[in-house]
Amino acid sequence: MRNLGRVIVVVFVLLLILAILGFVLENQQTVSLFFFGLAGPQLPISVVVVMALLVGMLIGPCIAWLYGRVMRVRRKRLA
Repeated sequence: MRNLGRVIVVVFVLLLILAILGFVLENQQTVSLFFFGLAGPQLPISVVVVMALLVGMLIGPCIAWLYGRVMRVRRKRLA
């Protein structure tokens, strides 16, 4: 039963890698993003999307951690 779980995880990871590879290969058009009047370098769409995903994966846990700290401080003040 333990090996079945590992096989399922490996298959899932391989399917995820295949989906990401397909996404990257299908989205090779270059784009230049503008933010507050500043133009970024021309990069493939897939690179821009993956960078946005990674930034979101970093910011999300940081916000959750800060929220948890604020809530702990509030609970200590009430006690």
